[in-house]
Amino acid sequence: MTSMQPLWWLALPVLLLPVWWHMRKRERTRTDFLATARFLPAAAPQQQRVLRWSEVLLLLVRLALLAVLIAWMAVLAMPWKGDTVFVSPALESSPWAVQQVQSAGMSVAAREPLPADLWNWLARNEHEWRPEARFLILAPHASMPALPPRLAHAVELRLAPPSATAPRTPPRERHVVVSAPAERLLRWQALFAAFSTAADGVNRYLISDTPTAATELIVWDRPGKEPPTSWKAALWWRTANSTGQTQTPQGLAWTSPQWPLQDVDAARALYERWQAATVQAAPYPMPAQTIKAGRTKPLPTPLARSPEWLALVLLALFAVERILAHARRR
Repeated sequence: MTSMQPLWWLALPVLLLPVWWHMRKRERTRTDFLATARFLPAAAPQQQRVLRWSEVLLLLVRLALLAVLIAWMAVLAMPWKGDTVFVSPALESSPWAVQQVQSAGMSVAAREPLPADLWNWLARNEHEWRPEARFLILAPHASMPALPPRLAHAVELRLAPPSATAPRTPPRERHVVVSAPAERLLRWQALFAAFSTAADGVNRYLISDTPTAATELIVWDRPGKEPPTSWKAALWWRTANSTGQTQTPQGLAWTSPQWPLQDVDAARALYERWQAATVQAAPYPMPAQTIKAGRTKPLPTPLARSPEWLALVLLALFAVERILAHARRR
C-alpha cells in the first residue's frame, strides 16, 4: 500500500504514549498498622519501585488503535490542492508564462512542473485537488492523446510561441563506426558531415574506428573481408555485390555495391530510410484549447478505496478498547 499522505507516518512515535501511561500506573494501597508494631523499633518507611505492566490486553488494543488510525490518515485521499499552473521547465522564467498566468487570473495559484505523461498523470492524481480547482498548462507543445482527456477538473492548455521557448537544445550525438580504406574513408566522413546538417542539425554524427555500447551503426566498406565477430550493432551498412537486407547475428545488414554514395538524391533517400527505421515518429501535436470537466469526480483508485476497510478496523478496535476500559472500572 502506497501512502498518499506520507507525512502522517511521522506520527508513529505517538505509540509510546500508551506504553508510558500503562507503565506509570500503579495500584494505590492503604497502610494499616498492626497492634504489635509499637513494640518494633522505629524505622523510616521505604518504597520499592517494581516495574509492572498493567492491563496488557488493553495496552495492545490501544497501540493497535493508534497504529490503524495513523495508517488510515496516511492513505486517505483528502483533496487539499487548489488552482494549479503546470509549467514546462523551458518556460519557467519566460515573460510569456508570467503574462499567461496573469491573464488567466491564477497569479496566486500553485505551480508544479509539467509531468512527462501529462494526461495520464492528471487522471491518476487529480483526486488530490479540490472539486472547484482549475488547471492551467503552459507548454511549448503537447502531444495529442489517443482519446480525448476526460477529467473531473477544467483544463486550459496554452502553447508558447517559438520565441518564448528556451534556446534550442544541443544536437543529439549519434555514434557511428566506419571501417574503410583510407581513400574511401574521406568520402564516408563527408557523407556523415552532410547528414549532420540535415533536419536542422538535430543530430551530430561521431565517427570512430571501433564500436562501443553506444554505437548504433557500423559501416563495413571492405569487400571480401569479414568484420570481427565481436562487433555488434543494431544496423550495418556493408559493401557487397548486390543490394539487399539481411538479418545476421551481429545486426541488421543493408548491402549495396555503390557505397559510399555520391549522388545527392540517393544519399537523401538513404538518410530518410535510415531515420524512418531508427527514429520514432513524432506524436501528433495537440492545439491550444480549453477542456471542460468530463466527470463529476476523479477516477477511483485502489488507494482511494483502501481506507474503507481501514475505517472498519478502526471502529472495531475503538469498540473493543471502550469495552475493555469500561470493564476495568467495574
